[in-house]
Amino acid sequence: LRTMSQQLLIGLCLVIIFEGLLLFAAPRAWQRFALELAQADPNRLRAAGGIAIIIGMLLLQAAV
Repeated sequence: LRTMSQQLLIGLCLVIIFEGLLLFAAPRAWQRFALELAQADPNRLRAAGGIAIIIGMLLLQAAV
């Protein structure tokens, strides 16, 4: 069995790999997305972040 710190490190590595794959596969789409984010309402971004946190926590709870 892996320790909790090892599992967290594995999860972080998977996020970095996934981000890298998206940047590698579609750099122009990422640039467009970044421009849209820069112009987005901060309250909408905050709400989207909160929703992502809640979904992530629920999925994590279901997986454990």
